[in-house]
Amino acid sequence: MIGSLALATLRTRKAAFAGAYLALLCAAALLTACGVLMETGLRGAIPAERYAGTPIVVAADQNAHWTRNKKDDTTKVKSKPLTERAWLPEGLTARLEPLPGVAALVPEVAFPADVLDRTPRPSGVPSRGYGWSSAALTPYTLRAGRPPAAPGEIVLDVLSGAGAKVGDQVTVQTTAPAALHRVVGLAAPRGGGPRHQAAVFFSDAEARRLAGRPGQITALGVLPEPGADTAALARAVRAALDGTPAKVHTGEERGPLEFRDAAQARTMLISMGGALGGTALAVAILVVVGTLALSIQQRRRELAVLRAVAATPRQIRAMIGREALAVGLLATPPGAAAGLALAAWLRGRFVDLGAMPEVLRPSFSPFPVLGSVAATLAAAWIAARISGRRTARPRPTEALQDAAVPSARPGPARALAGLAVLAAHVVLLAVLARLDTEAAASPVTFLSVVLAAVATALLGPPITHAAATILGVPLRASRAAGFLAAANTRAAARRLASVTTPLTLAVAMTGTILFVQTTLGHAAGRQADQGTLAPYALAGPAGVPAGVADAARRLEGVGEVTQIVRTTLRVGVDKYPAQGVTPGRPSAALDLDVREGSLDRLAPGALALSATAADHRGARLGDRIPLILGDGTRATARLVAIYRRGLGFGDVTLPFEQVAGHVDDPRADTVLITPRPGAAPVARRGLAALAAAGPGPRLLEAGALADRGRAARQGAAQVNLAAMGLIIAFTAIALVNSLAMATGDRARELALLRLAGATRRQIMRMLRWETLILVATGAAAGTAIAAATLTAFAAGMTRGAPPHAPPLACLGILAAVTALALAARLALREHPAEVIGSRE
Repeated sequence: MIGSLALATLRTRKAAFAGAYLALLCAAALLTACGVLMETGLRGAIPAERYAGTPIVVAADQNAHWTRNKKDDTTKVKSKPLTERAWLPEGLTARLEPLPGVAALVPEVAFPADVLDRTPRPSGVPSRGYGWSSAALTPYTLRAGRPPAAPGEIVLDVLSGAGAKVGDQVTVQTTAPAALHRVVGLAAPRGGGPRHQAAVFFSDAEARRLAGRPGQITALGVLPEPGADTAALARAVRAALDGTPAKVHTGEERGPLEFRDAAQARTMLISMGGALGGTALAVAILVVVGTLALSIQQRRRELAVLRAVAATPRQIRAMIGREALAVGLLATPPGAAAGLALAAWLRGRFVDLGAMPEVLRPSFSPFPVLGSVAATLAAAWIAARISGRRTARPRPTEALQDAAVPSARPGPARALAGLAVLAAHVVLLAVLARLDTEAAASPVTFLSVVLAAVATALLGPPITHAAATILGVPLRASRAAGFLAAANTRAAARRLASVTTPLTLAVAMTGTILFVQTTLGHAAGRQADQGTLAPYALAGPAGVPAGVADAARRLEGVGEVTQIVRTTLRVGVDKYPAQGVTPGRPSAALDLDVREGSLDRLAPGALALSATAADHRGARLGDRIPLILGDGTRATARLVAIYRRGLGFGDVTLPFEQVAGHVDDPRADTVLITPRPGAAPVARRGLAALAAAGPGPRLLEAGALADRGRAARQGAAQVNLAAMGLIIAFTAIALVNSLAMATGDRARELALLRLAGATRRQIMRMLRWETLILVATGAAAGTAIAAATLTAFAAGMTRGAPPHAPPLACLGILAAVTALALAARLALREHPAEVIGSRE
């Protein structure tokens, strides 16, 4: 009976459930998109391109490993992917030469190589240099010319040599300064070949010189003899290399080895999908609770009558739950379908922003859809149980009385629950203020906003009533419109609280998502601007080779030349951004706000740490700090300085050569130039001439260098905004949805005012005053939540810098006003007598 009654209610009250339908549809879409992101991170295919013609590829282990002792005296080995490519000792080749079935062993060395004066290759397509013998790995074949045989000779592939002909002179920048090279051949891969990387081939001897890693190779291709059992040969290769740092890759394992950035993007998608999905689910439950609460309030008389005719509280709750499940079953299929399209759009944004390589293919399967459907239905059921609890609890006579004259006061249990959640929010803010890593602070930040929104929802009626009482004082001095607005808001505080909650959530979540990025970016930019003392710099999209820095040192008037290269490494087991700087007098170009020690003591075997990293380890000056460099090389260094500007420059500072020798691209990101006293004009002329001599690095002055840093930080922030923007969109839809439902529920009330003689203009003015009360209440609560959260976030992450929050929340206020006014106009379109005579 309860099930049939629920279905009958849905058929006759479609408008009342339209808001819940839209909220659940959006929740299903958002959760499906998050699920696709996670599945792509777990199972997304990375097809091999350069290694496509090599069934067995040997490379160094691309993970760092360490052992942790557990409390029960057992040990656990943990592994994390390296941020730079680990190289392989070339001597291991001798172990594989005697194996039967091996036709050839093809060593590979790779290094950065950019053709600067040809048609630009597609965005996001890296260019690498190789020795010609490694062309067999794909395989590439010559379609014109001959192989390179001497320094200065190159062979170009389709992507690196667009429009080139044999005999052309092109400018190539590698680890050496940009120089002219003669094109002696054009190569093309069989079967289409690489589309996501460009190749420049040199002679084998020249490639080894430019790679700068004598006795090491990036990979070793094992080509089997015709008819050989590849699987058996792979097992033999693994056995021969047992006990060495080498790993054998076959089949689908070759793609992640080739495209290490795609493998790292997988990890990013898993963490981002999980964090986004968890936040989305919490927001979805909160939004659906409010939407269903509005729907139930619109039916309070009907539900009170059911209680009066002997329906038990359990039956009422069961009916509301089944109604929610029925709406969820209708909303989740189109929502999940929309989520698949949303995931495809989000992947495209990540690719455009450079956060995810195009070679990583999205993974679509039934699992994200089924998971989102199950989660959305569970959210609907939970929301229905929460929303229907107050309606089903009172006695029948009390239910009828409450339906006729709703109380503005929440029950004591709800008030206590609201205060408890508010206390939990305060505790979470105290925890957030002590977190100084983004990985730890980000989830706590958004969880604190959700908790605050939950507290606002539970305490919404008294908050709305108090706001209406305070704001109603000046309104009562106005004409009828203001008086009615204040009276309506106080009398209908419970209903209007369901509107205030999504407004608060929208302002708080939008402000937090946007201003977390601006707070970090502003603090990092300020530290970088204040800490960069050098008036000039050399920089370029392809980096600055060491030879260019050496040439700058020989210029008249130039004092200090400080090369900077960036990487990510581990101090112990903790991951930190790091920089390598030229030893000598780096303090002439950089002011890292050193609090202990001196940056000028930086030398081989020494390092400087930010205060954040030093505090994590409890490190003091003179301590030996264990490091795992980007390519997995382990080292120890003596701590010689502790500084505060870690956001702007990285948490670890090492000598330039130590970092450059363990990164994929050893070219400096930036070279800072400090002229001698009184010689700035002479130094600038010389630097300008050096930069104008070729298409390589360009001369930047202080303002342009700061702009370049801001652009890089904005690009990183846009990746987070692209993902979290979905939460903003969801809360905005929920806000408009709630406003429309709340105003639509008042159609009979507004029509009665029209029949009593109120003009359309008077009613619209009353609604505008009500809107101002609601917007002021929700905006004030949302702003307070965002301000408290951002203050705690900034206290931990920036160590004292204030939040940086431009006043973009005004857009949300304007949207709320527009949505409410539109819903009111729609309610007034029908003739008053017809509305009064219609059923509720």
